[in-house]
Amino acid sequence: MSSVLTDLCRYPIVQAPMAGGASCPQLAAAVCEAGGLGFLAAGYKTVDGMYEEIKQLRGLTARPFGVNLFMPQPNYADQAAVEVYRNQLAGEATWYETPLGDPDSGRDDGYEAKLAILLDDPVPVVSFTFGCPTRTVLDAFAKVGTVTVVTVTTPEEAQTAQWSGADAVCVQGVEAGGHQGTHRDDPATDGAGIGLLSLVAQVRETVQIPVVAAGGLMRGGQIAAVLAAGADSAQLGTAFLVCPESGANALHKQAMTNPLFVRTELTRAFSGRPARGLVNRFMREHGPYAPAAYPEIHHLTSGLRKAAARVGDAQGMALWAGQGHRMARELPAGELVELLHAELVETRASLTHDPEDGS
Repeated sequence: MSSVLTDLCRYPIVQAPMAGGASCPQLAAAVCEAGGLGFLAAGYKTVDGMYEEIKQLRGLTARPFGVNLFMPQPNYADQAAVEVYRNQLAGEATWYETPLGDPDSGRDDGYEAKLAILLDDPVPVVSFTFGCPTRTVLDAFAKVGTVTVVTVTTPEEAQTAQWSGADAVCVQGVEAGGHQGTHRDDPATDGAGIGLLSLVAQVRETVQIPVVAAGGLMRGGQIAAVLAAGADSAQLGTAFLVCPESGANALHKQAMTNPLFVRTELTRAFSGRPARGLVNRFMREHGPYAPAAYPEIHHLTSGLRKAAARVGDAQGMALWAGQGHRMARELPAGELVELLHAELVETRASLTHDPEDGS
C-alpha cells in the first residue's frame, strides 16, 4: 500500500460509505478494529447528524476512519420533465398513502457547513462523491492533517483530482452498487461506464497518487486482482451491507441473496442520477421514464421509499447493490475483514507458487 494509506489501516480493505443508513458508527468501528478502514456516510444527513455519528464512532474506536461528503450539484434539471415524472408517480403516492416530496428541498447537502465542522474538528480521512472539491478546500484539509480522497469514474476525473490536490482517488467501476460517482451527470453517457479492472489500469497510468478500487468486489481473490492491476487498496460496500452491524433495512439485507432479485441495473428511477440496484417493480415501471434530475427526483421519491420500507414492500425500495450481491456473506464485519484478508493472502500465495520448483 502507498504511504498515504499505509498508516490508516492494517489491511488494504476499505468499507464503502453507503448513504442512507448502512454505514453507521457500529459498522465502521467493527471494520476499523479488525484492521480495515471504516467510513461514515454524511450524504443525506444533517450537519448535526454527521457530527453525532462522528462522536459515536470515536467512542467505539481509536483507529483512523473516514467521512464521505456529497458535492453540491449544479442546477440543470428540466423542471417540466420533473413535473411529468411527478405525475407518473401519483399512483405510487396513492398506493403507499404518502405525499410526494418537494423536489426543491435543497441541492448542496449542507456541504459548506459540513466542511466547516470537519476542518474545525478534523477526522483522519474525508472523501468526496459527485465531483471534485477546489484546491482551496483540499489544501485546507491538508493543513489540518486530513487525508483526502476523490471518487472518480474516468481517467480524466482522476487527473482533475490530482491537479486539485487530492491525496488519493477512489476509482469506481461500473459494477459498483449505489450511485455512480461521476463528476458530471450526462445522460448521453448512460451505460458507458468502464469496468473496474480496466479503469484501475487506465487511472494508474494517468495519475501518480494512490488508487482505491471500488466496484463489485466481494472476495479476497478479487481484492488481489485489483491490487495486481495497480490499486493500493480495495473498497467494498455490498459485501458489508449484510453484516449485522450494518444499519441497512432488514429487507434490503435479505434482498441481496433473495432469488426473487436475480440481477442489478443502473437506474435513475429513485434519484434522477444513475445508481445500481436490484431490479424490482419500481425500477421496471419507472426507470425508463425517470429524467436526469438529481437531487430533485431523490427528494420527490424519498417518502415513497420510506413508506415502502415501513410496510415491508421491497418492490418499492431502492435496493442498492453491486454486481456481486449474490456472493454476500452474512458475517460480523470484523470476521468478514479477517476472512477477506485471509483470502487475499491465499490468492497471492497461489499466484507466486511455482510448480516447477515446488515453491
